[in-house]
Amino acid sequence: AIWSPTYAEHRRAAALAGHAVSECADLDQLAAADLAVVVNPNNPDGRLHERATLLDLAAHLDRKGGLLVVDEAFMDVGPADTSLVAEAERGGFVVLRSFGKFFGLAGLRLGFAIGPRELVGRLRARLGPWAVSGPALEIGIAALSDLEWQDEMRARLAGEAARLDALLARAGLSVAGGTDLYRFLRTPDAADIFAHLGRHGILV
Repeated sequence: AIWSPTYAEHRRAAALAGHAVSECADLDQLAAADLAVVVNPNNPDGRLHERATLLDLAAHLDRKGGLLVVDEAFMDVGPADTSLVAEAERGGFVVLRSFGKFFGLAGLRLGFAIGPRELVGRLRARLGPWAVSGPALEIGIAALSDLEWQDEMRARLAGEAARLDALLARAGLSVAGGTDLYRFLRTPDAADIFAHLGRHGILV
């Protein structure tokens, strides 16, 4: 089960693996699943779940042999105390991280999973020794090690998000959600705005 609405990759991957996939708008509904997926912060609306809420869900799933997958691809600009990375040895869940969002390295096709040693060992065995190229690993290590750049980028993104909010407000649009990496709007003119921006080389 996938907490939704969210982006489509998880549903597609689960279906390709032969799983029956359902979408849930309520976290309580995920508790009935064997495998539950939550994107946190969510894309496109930026909804954020508290750490304790997700840990409770993971513990419930773990007791019945299930698993919670928490996609934290956008957590680099989220509240640090919301991430589950520090709790990954507890069991019952795995955290996914990406270099394609905050670090802007989408073409690198690099990410990583953090979870209990036994689960990570099974993932490593399934993926084999050549899942990631040497150059991609070196770039990823360098990106994670550059804490000064990360701090500067977070400050820059926060400033640019505020500037975008002001620009949208001047156009009569209000922000309904999102993160410093993206903004989510609700408007009856969405299709017209999409087409207008597209004609000017701006994809939304």
